[in-house]
This record gives sequence, structure tokens and C-alpha cells, in this order.
Amino acid sequence: MSSIPSFDAHALDPKRLFAAFREYGFVSVRGHAISHAQIAQAYDAVRQFFALPLERKLAYRQPGQGGARGYTPFRIERAKDQSEPDLKEFWHVGRDDVPHSEAMPANVWPTEVEGFREALLALYRGLDALGAQVLAALASELELPSDWFRTRIDHGNSILRPLHYPPLAGDFGGVRSAAHEDINLITLMVAAGEPGLEILRRDGTWLPVTSGADEVIINIGDMLQRLTNGVLPSTTHRVVNPAGAASARSRYSLPYFLHLNPEAVITSLSSCVTRDRPDRYPSPITAHEYLHERLREIGLL
Repeated sequence: MSSIPSFDAHALDPKRLFAAFREYGFVSVRGHAISHAQIAQAYDAVRQFFALPLERKLAYRQPGQGGARGYTPFRIERAKDQSEPDLKEFWHVGRDDVPHSEAMPANVWPTEVEGFREALLALYRGLDALGAQVLAALASELELPSDWFRTRIDHGNSILRPLHYPPLAGDFGGVRSAAHEDINLITLMVAAGEPGLEILRRDGTWLPVTSGADEVIINIGDMLQRLTNGVLPSTTHRVVNPAGAASARSRYSLPYFLHLNPEAVITSLSSCVTRDRPDRYPSPITAHEYLHERLREIGLL
């Protein structure tokens, strides 16, 4: 049972979905087309990769790319305005079906884990399709054509980010993932095997997020907050350090960060600007420029 509003992918009601995002910033979706087998294969491949010796993983680090592809080591990324890095390591998978460019680097793949590429690309495609479905449902509530988002995300720099939070051995300081908001339009994440995710409610309290194994958790990111002039707010969330026996276990998750096309201009939608809600973001910025601005803030560039 989800602790946040839950929806069936076969019957996404735009009004209810929009209201849930406004209230919580997070929802869960069940009944989607991503199978248990796809999710299990992706998690198995990810566990195998992160279990490799550090020197093998470091061979896949891509200097100068801000972690855009390949491997980023433990304690590199930090949340905006935080001094301590997060207690995590991760891998980035990008689009494999578009011409490569400075904005869209080629993927790299570990040779040590059989089926890694196939498992993660299958999950990437499934989450990409589900994200497009959710955005199409939101479009009508924003007074937009149903295909408005589709034509602006079809070659977006969207990222699948397998994450590993190692056991909490040693006195590192910091937390697994400090309080932050996501950069992108929306984030989609298949259920993690361990607890820890919490969202900041509008009343200032933290709500632990739980979900079933067949649910995908979806949240609003800063790009969509900016497009909607704050009508759909990007919700602060974190991954807390567990207590007791759970602290000795790894935590894995598979978030998919859905981005606008690099050249897409982020400017407040006219339906979201009123006399009572003046434009908070009067300076247009491309999605590529915005992404790089934010990557610098979190220490990846």
C-alpha cells in the first residue's frame, strides 16, 4: 500500500493526478507495462556491477562529463547548499537511439556484467514511455495539446541512474542522500528494496514513502516547476540513514530522470501566469543550459 496517492496506468484521471501532484509532489503508478522480470533483471545487473572492485568500476568513469555517462564514485555528488557529499555511488545510462553530441554523450557499458546493457536499456524504454503517458495526462490540466510534451522530450537528455548506497560502516558523516529537489521534468523510480525515502510535506513534516513492488514512484522536478510557474511544485525529498540491522545492508534504487530536449526553452506557461501568480521565472533558459547550471551547483561540473 502506497503512502502517497496511487493511480492505475490504465485509467489516469488528469484532474486527480494534477491535484495529487500539487498536494504531494509525489504519486505512485501501478498497472504499467514494465514487468517484474524487467525490474528484477535490472536490479540483478546493478548489484553485480556495484559489487566489482573499485579499480574495475573506476575504469568506467568519464572525466569532464559531470557524470553524464558511466560511473561516478562514492561521496562525489552533494545536494545543493550541502557541505557533505552524499553516501552513494551511481551509474548513468542515457539515450541509445539518438546521434551523439556534446549534449548527448555516448553510453559506456561494463564488460564484466553479462546482460547489463540489455537490462538497463529495456527499463529505460519502459520508464520513458510511462513518463510520456503521465505528462500527456497533465497537459490537459495545463491547457496544452496532449502531444505538447511528447514533441519536447523525444530526444531529451533523460537519464537512468542505478544507485548504490553502501552499508554504513565507518564514520563518514553525511547521509545517503541529503534533502534536495530533482533537476528534471519528472522522476520515475521502480520500488527500492530498502526503506529510507522521505518527502517534505507542505506542513513541514517528513513523510516516509512506501510502495508495492509493482508500483513506480513519480515526482515533479524543477524543470516542470519552472515551466508551470510553481503551480506544480518540485518536492524536497531525501534518503535517510537507517538504524539497526538495516544500516549494515546496501540500498539500491533505479530512478529515471526525464528531461526536456536540450534545445527546448524553459519559460513559464501562459496558463500558469495570472495577476495573483506573476511570472516567477521571467528569464527564458534552454534545458541544456539549465541542466549544466544545476550540475555545477551539486559538484558534478
